[in-house]
Amino acid sequence: MAVAPQAAVVPAAPPAPKEVTVLYGSQTGNAQRLAQNLARTLEEQGQVVTLTSMRDFKPNALKKLTHLLILVSTHGEGDPPDAALPFYEFLHSKRAPKLEQLKFAVLGLGDTSYELFCQTGKDFDKRLEELGGERLASRADCDVDYDDTAAAWFREVSESLKGGAQAGADSPAAQEAAAATAVADAPGYSRTHPFAAEILENLNLNGRGSNQETRHIELSLEGSNLTYEPGDALGIYPENHPELVELLIRENGWQADELVAINKDGDERTLHEALTRHYEITVLTKPLLTKLAELSTSESLRRLVASEEELKAYLSGRDLLDVTQDFGPLGLPARQFAGVLRKMPPRLYSISSSCKANPDEVHLTIRTVRYDAHGRSRYGVCSVQCAERAAAGDSLPVYIHQNPNFKLPQDGDTPIILIGPGTGVAPFRAFLQEREENGDAGQSWLFFGDQHFHTDFLYQVEWQQWLKNGTLTRLDVAFSRDQEEKIYVQHRMKEQAAELWQWLKNGAYVYVCGDEKRMAHDVHLTLTEIIEQEGGMSSEEASAYLTDLVQQRRYQRDIY
Repeated sequence: MAVAPQAAVVPAAPPAPKEVTVLYGSQTGNAQRLAQNLARTLEEQGQVVTLTSMRDFKPNALKKLTHLLILVSTHGEGDPPDAALPFYEFLHSKRAPKLEQLKFAVLGLGDTSYELFCQTGKDFDKRLEELGGERLASRADCDVDYDDTAAAWFREVSESLKGGAQAGADSPAAQEAAAATAVADAPGYSRTHPFAAEILENLNLNGRGSNQETRHIELSLEGSNLTYEPGDALGIYPENHPELVELLIRENGWQADELVAINKDGDERTLHEALTRHYEITVLTKPLLTKLAELSTSESLRRLVASEEELKAYLSGRDLLDVTQDFGPLGLPARQFAGVLRKMPPRLYSISSSCKANPDEVHLTIRTVRYDAHGRSRYGVCSVQCAERAAAGDSLPVYIHQNPNFKLPQDGDTPIILIGPGTGVAPFRAFLQEREENGDAGQSWLFFGDQHFHTDFLYQVEWQQWLKNGTLTRLDVAFSRDQEEKIYVQHRMKEQAAELWQWLKNGAYVYVCGDEKRMAHDVHLTLTEIIEQEGGMSSEEASAYLTDLVQQRRYQRDIY
């Protein structure tokens, strides 16, 4: 009997590549860096990728997209980044199109110590669903230690885009390794591999009698191959105050030399070292107290966590020693306690030097934070370490944090307006060093403010030298407490409204650096009023004018 020939097995054709748009909204650069890594990874997997900042994205193109990946940070009180605001407002307006054809996924970046954690990412995720989009992957919300969460989201997005059986072609271990590689820093010294920078100089910039302390710190980068541009920041991994560490250990009845894990790989250090260098113990968050309440024997801590209003009030200005003293001892083994803590996040400081003017060096301008709250003296972890426990010859673990959203104009002839009270003036010292080094001819106008002329005029001699040689064209200062009525930089801006408007009409770039809650808000309102008044516009037209400056990168803010 004849046997029918067996049909040849034809391998299934690989799925067609998908057209994927990766949109990022970044304030300090983290979302942009992750978006770039994601785009590169997806391209290597054969997808057709378009990578765009929300600043440059044309909203009308939305209805043509089939696959959209959004990576966006949240800053302040749940606000979108400056560059993302026009797109955010469009998407939440009546002009937004129906998006039934769209598959999307959202990665949010934020900080759990803020009440509205990752709010911008949550808003985008909800709105895209309301407009008819279908989730390609679940939304992920990243805390300051974002690597693991971002890697898991990368993996889920990648598998969904591959689709079906193709998604499972690689082993779970291989998929996890690929995702981890995608979010990892480039080789060399970085956020995950900091450089031990020797302190060359550490000076107090404030004069005798000032109630402030501002440290000017010069660090050596020799041998690191690290470079930076004006506008970038330096990340420092600080150490917790030894007294706080010792009190926390003693109050809980732990042993300082007991070994605890410091990462998911199981590497161990003594409890004292772990609490000093590896874990954050000065900032309370809702997730942290919720975990402690679940593990602790304290009924009163559980009652606190159950009350949203009471918990919110308690979180402000307290640390883990307060929790121990108010609700403890917590009755937890040290290993279990360490297991719920956040990793020590780096502190970012605007660089106050030009790499061209200071090869192999980086300078910082750090105001020491000290205050009293809830019956105890409190302090900034990194600023007090730099003021009290960081002498010349010591070293600090550092890395360069690139900030592509706060950069000098490419054309050195372009006029610039710099608004930076207090330590907000730091990047503008770098800007002017760079312009002097380059021989740039563009005009520059600095608005600086602080408390007192005689004790708080940071870098006064340098500004005067730059005025003399023409690197700095104009300087307007506001010392708030040298007269009965307080005067701030926005008051000086109003006094010069007509001239400011002329500079804007002549193409000037505007830079604002410093406190977000008060100063940056007041300066923004003042700019809007000046444009409205001097430009003969309505308030809506003036706001649109400022939004257009953001789109053109002529209005940049580094606020915190």
